[in-house]
Amino acid sequence: MGEAWGAERADAETAAGRRNPGAPGPLASFARFVLFGGGVGVASSAAVAGLAGLMPWAVANVLITVASTLLSTELHARFTFGAGHAGWRQHWQSAGSATAAYVVTSTAVLVLHLVRPSAGVLYEQVVYLTAAGLAGIGRFLVLRVFVFARGRTRAVVRAVSPAPTRVTGAKASLPFPVPAL
Repeated sequence: MGEAWGAERADAETAAGRRNPGAPGPLASFARFVLFGGGVGVASSAAVAGLAGLMPWAVANVLITVASTLLSTELHARFTFGAGHAGWRQHWQSAGSATAAYVVTSTAVLVLHLVRPSAGVLYEQVVYLTAAGLAGIGRFLVLRVFVFARGRTRAVVRAVSPAPTRVTGAKASLPFPVPAL
């Protein structure tokens, strides 16, 4: 019985892959996330440094974070996760993870300025990019597991579900969906 279910699962996964050929696996999507997110991050870093000369650093970071979040959410929807155009729901959910990234990068640069008040742009950039990289790993997980996984996960779950069986004993269910990586 296990072999039959495994064969059905493999057939279902192949069919799901044909239905959504743009949905890469975890490693490919992480590589794309690094490419697109890193590219936008490096451009954002330069833009924050440029704007910081005209306004307070935190304000420049807010402006660049908003613009880069809109751009990167669209890039990640289309190319990183193969989900097509990002809707308002994805933009709002991505904004939540970007807010956390903003707090991480701002705190890191604030701590740098407290520890070393005379730190130049080079130190600021190293601290900013390091904090952004760490926050980016968290954003990848949030985007993959929660923001862009819904349609892909549901299609695979429906196609992979085994025939119903009679289950006896206690049942437990979670009040929230748990998507697969």
